[in-house]
Parts: sequence; C-alpha cells; structure tokens
Amino acid sequence: MKSTIEELHAFVTIVDSGSIVMAAERLGQTTSGVSRALQRLENKLNVTLLERTTRKLKLTQEGQIFLEKARKILNDLAAAEDALLQSDSDTSGRIRVDSATPFILHVIVPLMQEFVQRYPNIEIELNNHDQVIDLLEHKTDVAIRFGELHDSSLHAKLLCRSRLYIVASPLYLEQHGVPQSPADLFQHALLGFSQPTHLNSWPVQLNGEDLIVHPKIKASNGETVRQLALQGLGITCLSRFLVEDDLQAGRLNALFEDQIRLHYQNIHAVYYRQEHLPKRVHLFIEFLAQKLAVYL
Repeated sequence: MKSTIEELHAFVTIVDSGSIVMAAERLGQTTSGVSRALQRLENKLNVTLLERTTRKLKLTQEGQIFLEKARKILNDLAAAEDALLQSDSDTSGRIRVDSATPFILHVIVPLMQEFVQRYPNIEIELNNHDQVIDLLEHKTDVAIRFGELHDSSLHAKLLCRSRLYIVASPLYLEQHGVPQSPADLFQHALLGFSQPTHLNSWPVQLNGEDLIVHPKIKASNGETVRQLALQGLGITCLSRFLVEDDLQAGRLNALFEDQIRLHYQNIHAVYYRQEHLPKRVHLFIEFLAQKLAVYL
C-alpha cells in the first residue's frame, strides 16, 4: 500500500515541530490522529522513522533519508497547486467570513487592502459574532475560532497563536498604583468578560492556580474591554493581537511580565468539510495563514 500525502505531511510536520502534540496544533488535528498517521506510514514502509522517548523524538537513519524525499514531494505538490491557483485569472465570487469583532477590526481589516488588490474579482462579506455560530445556518464560508475546537464536522487550519497580556493604562496606574503581586489585584478595579467566563481566568498564579477574577465592569467582546482599559477604568487581560499596538505606543502597560505564565490562545480558520473547497475560500485562508505565520 502506497503512502498518502496526509501521512507525508504529518511526518514532516512532526519533525519540524519537534513533537506530535505541536504537529497536531499546526495541522489543526488531534494528537491521536497525527500519531496514527505516523504509525501507518511506518507500517507501510516497514521501518522506524522516528525514535520516540518520553522527552523527545529523534530521526533514524532511514527517517533522515525519507524526510528529504518527503519534503521534495510536498514542495513539488505545493508548487503545482500554487501554479494552478495563480493561473486562474477568473477567480471570483463572494466569501462570507465570520469572526469576533476585535479580530475583524485589528487583524482582518488591516489586511483587506492587500487581499483585494491581489484578488480583485473576489467579494468579501465580513460578519461579526462574539459567540460561536452555526456556519450553515448563517451561510458562512469560513469562521475564525479561538481556543479549543469541539465541532468534528469542521475542518480547521491553525492561523496563529496569540499570547495573553495583563494590561492597564498609564493613567490608571498613576492614580491607583502598580500591583506588585497577583493578590494585589483584588484591591484594584478589574475589567473582564460577561461571556465566555473562562476569559476571566488570568495567567498569573495565586496559591498554585491561575487567578480567577470577578470584574467590576464586564463586556461581551474584547474591543469593548480594550476601550475601557484605554479610558483608565481598570486592569484587564487581553490577547496580543488586541493590545500589541497599544503596548508599543505606550497607551497600555504590561503588568506581571516577570510572573506571568505564558499562555497562548490558538486561533483557527474553520470551514465545513467538503470534497472540493471553493478556490476563493482556499485563497483567503492561505492568505491569512501566510500573513499571520509570524505568530506561530
């Protein structure tokens, strides 16, 4: 039985990622699924490609030889696909995109000018829902989802990983002081989320566990929380894509950088599985993945 492209892709991604767990994240698949793909490949070839230990993976001699061939096959396939996509000057139609408001404002909108210049015949419809929607019900081609994925009927591509920051405005810190420990936060005005409530778990430790906050002011989306923080109304915890420009410009200050548990939020593009994904949707997803790869 011949090896499949899926198995080759899993093998190369495991090597590049350094672990099966990280490869699964990059591929938007389960850890067990990626592990089974590797096992199938080794069984078909009747060799061990990777030596597994509890700490790391190591290429065997056969694995090193096969890796070079697998990379060439995948690179040739990608080049062929790119040539086909780029040769189609009639790529057109509408893409309905759904995401939380902050991601649309801070990530997608700034990229739109380049996308429409590259693909002038594609129409974009941007819709924002701060809660998870049913793609079929809302006639959505692709949605941006944050955190863990639970719908097995969807295909997903990991776009980026955005770390969390605890932040406050210089005005707020001048008026109320800088908290020195997580316990000090209980003496401050905190800003957070009405839903989903798990966003009110902050990546600093108190008694060995992440701090659960009870915000003085709550909102249903991150952009509203960001605006409250910029107005000096309290301390909050937000994703990098929301506050990166504010941190660089000094509009917000990062707190507890020497105590924070680095936590990254996975951001995926998801769409319903189908035999032939419309080319315009494929182009849009790959465009986002290319632009956001710096955050992987």
